[in-house]
Amino acid sequence: MLASLLRLFGRPLARYLSKPLKHYAPVAMMPARHLATILLPGDVLLIEGSSRVSVAIKYLTQSTWSHAALYLGAEARAKTGHDMPMLIEADMQEGVRLVPLTHYEYVHTRICRPLGLTSDDVQRLIADALTHVGQTYDLGNLLDLARYLLPTPPVPTHWRRRMIALGSGDPTKAVCSSLIATLFQNIRYPILPDIEHVPVEHPGRDAYCAEILHIRSSSLYAPRDFDISPYFQIIKPDLPAGFDYRKLCWDELYELKRK
Repeated sequence: MLASLLRLFGRPLARYLSKPLKHYAPVAMMPARHLATILLPGDVLLIEGSSRVSVAIKYLTQSTWSHAALYLGAEARAKTGHDMPMLIEADMQEGVRLVPLTHYEYVHTRICRPLGLTSDDVQRLIADALTHVGQTYDLGNLLDLARYLLPTPPVPTHWRRRMIALGSGDPTKAVCSSLIATLFQNIRYPILPDIEHVPVEHPGRDAYCAEILHIRSSSLYAPRDFDISPYFQIIKPDLPAGFDYRKLCWDELYELKRK
């Protein structure tokens, strides 16, 4: 009974937090057809969201990016039944879902590409991702939702990241960056691991320090971590061939030509 009541309140709260802000305007736009020519399966697409929860995430992480999705590409067409380029993401209202690339055609995005990822691991990554489709956000955990009601909570800087992971644990598994972090950690691909330097004794040679990587809690990951990770390359769209900045039409030059 109590769980049902909590979910009853959770659904309208999730809708409220997911509602786009009226005065949001994207700073950059790229047609989906152009994005599709650049993206590769396994790429992480970062998104500058426009909802109330996006404002809170951007403030808490001090970043432009509030959402992340994993690009599936042609690797998943046979399994998804979709001919168009698809992404997998975790949505607060609908849970883990598949969305077409056109869904983010008119928003500010950034492509983060895992370096040196093998084709076998790409297939494992995508196959693992598809098993999560339908997983839902636990709307009964109001604490997880209520943390975003205050877009800019007055908390010390060193506490802000943990505000993202506040809650019981299970609900945060359906958070976008937590889901993608888990998928990469399952194939032992680093994002921002904790690195421990351990002295190693080796017969016949001098002692040296080995770097031991420790997996961090996936609930602590934010979209910006893929942006700043040294293991992901930032891919920007190519400029047209023969680009010449001197031929750009600036407003004052346009006005002069009209006169």
